[in-house]
Amino acid sequence: MDLSQLTTLRVGGPAAELLAPTDAAELVETTLRVWATGDDWLVLGGGSNVVVADDGFDGSVIRVVTRGIERLDGEAGTVCLKVQAGEPWDELVAYAVDHGWAGIEALSGIPGSSGAAPIQNIGAYGQELDSSLVAVEFLDYLSGELHRLPAEELELGYRTSALKNGRRGLVVSIELRLTENADALSDPIAYPQLATALGARLGDRLPLSQVRDAVLALRAAKGMLLDAADPDSVSAGSFFTNPIVSAEFARELSADAPRWPIESNEAEPVVSLLDAYRPQDLPARASATDRRIKLSAAWLIEHAGVTRGFSLPGSRAAVSSKHSLALVNTGGATAAEIAELARYLQTRVLGAFGVILQPEPILVGVHV
Repeated sequence: MDLSQLTTLRVGGPAAELLAPTDAAELVETTLRVWATGDDWLVLGGGSNVVVADDGFDGSVIRVVTRGIERLDGEAGTVCLKVQAGEPWDELVAYAVDHGWAGIEALSGIPGSSGAAPIQNIGAYGQELDSSLVAVEFLDYLSGELHRLPAEELELGYRTSALKNGRRGLVVSIELRLTENADALSDPIAYPQLATALGARLGDRLPLSQVRDAVLALRAAKGMLLDAADPDSVSAGSFFTNPIVSAEFARELSADAPRWPIESNEAEPVVSLLDAYRPQDLPARASATDRRIKLSAAWLIEHAGVTRGFSLPGSRAAVSSKHSLALVNTGGATAAEIAELARYLQTRVLGAFGVILQPEPILVGVHV
């Protein structure tokens, strides 16, 4: 089977072996058996944040499909959940909202599996997973042992974690701590666009179902919901992370450029300036006192002269017609075409602003 059938971008060739254990014990057993062979291996969840090469993957692909949500003992006013890695993330959010539990409602509509959520530290509309994640059950590749890793050990940051940056293994399940209140109200609204959509103010708390509906509508308007009727949904979601730059650099941009101050320890800079080609001139690693600003990658792309719906001549890959941060497969696109378009956008933004956009999806045999 081509992996294009298992990824939301619908690109990727065949795997040498495809395995899909159905429960947690079998998942651990299968994974350890694959590791023991010494062959290449890849863990695949919902396939929503991955770009696989056209040649496929010459190794074992372990598809995580294990399901289950278990309520654990927790303190008064909180709800603790143990969620199997293969549980679809948005179904988990819907489950929490239906039960009146707050903490992940603004993460509605994000595709993919629950086990993949900590790897990217998924976030949207003012919420991030790290605010509710307690721990993960993790099968460690080096030791072959199953550990419970507290969230503090995962080095969660903006769309990153230790699991993304070198700690190899398998997330078997995750533990979340959510808030329970009698009125089923959301966490305080923390994102201006969401507040505007709700007709609310920042800091307001609204019914969970109302917040979820608003988030789903916002995502649908951007083509960021999986929808067979929407060709713009054939994507890997946001293809680039929002760049993090120094406050000094951000001040050089035009006044209409969106920007958000971030905590100094939220993330290291993920972009280089034009002088990246002269390494001796690069600034030193950011100190704890440096002020960092998050920019809008979508704004940079559009103001570098790339319009929504743009495609290179003869290519079946395109910028979404609804959101310039998503690259879509218009029908029969190859991974090579997606990568070519991504590199083109990087070049345009680098030339216009001196910023190197960083890909957000996991790239398997693909170079951007």
